[in-house]
Amino acid sequence: MSDDIQTSDVQIIAILRGIETAEVEAVFGALIKAGINRIEITLNSTLALKSIELAARRFGDICKVGAGTVLTQQDVEQVAACGAQFVVSPNCNPDVILATRKAGLGSYPGIMTPSEAFGAIQAGATGLKVFPAEIIGPTGIKAMKAVLPPNIPLFAVGGANPDNFSAYIDAGCSGFGLGSFLYRRGDTAQRVAVQAQIAVSAIKDIKRAALEQIG
Repeated sequence: MSDDIQTSDVQIIAILRGIETAEVEAVFGALIKAGINRIEITLNSTLALKSIELAARRFGDICKVGAGTVLTQQDVEQVAACGAQFVVSPNCNPDVILATRKAGLGSYPGIMTPSEAFGAIQAGATGLKVFPAEIIGPTGIKAMKAVLPPNIPLFAVGGANPDNFSAYIDAGCSGFGLGSFLYRRGDTAQRVAVQAQIAVSAIKDIKRAALEQIG
């Protein structure tokens, strides 16, 4: 287990891509009940802004509601007006990061190289989304983590799942962005609840094993 990562602090960000507004309350409820309290709705979903506004109004006091696939400064302005609390992007765009921080929102840009990582940090990123994580893998993330400021959290997105959580945590990741593992377009809230519980239980099992090693 990486010395600077406490497993109890490992976060899961649920990525809802393609969700319909009518599904928001049930799916958010299932995720929150399972213990996931950071949830993003991607802007390439149907009526995404309406869904974000609904989620923020209904659940903003008990979970962090975010917007994903945010690509422009105009996107930032729109999601901020809807009540989003954080912004996630697939790429590293300093203008988007700066606009996000100016709006008072958390900024999680996508990066894959040290140059992108340091550029994002310089622009004010709250944390870094390593994407697609399956390409760089835990080995690459560990090498990059060694040169990054220790207070900057890394989230593995794209290829991360309960089967490999341990490897990514050992590499220095602070959390995971889970998309299709948790939700695919048209999934019922019941299926989401099952998948969310699997993911949360996996984190708890890793924590338990780490504590047993210490004890």
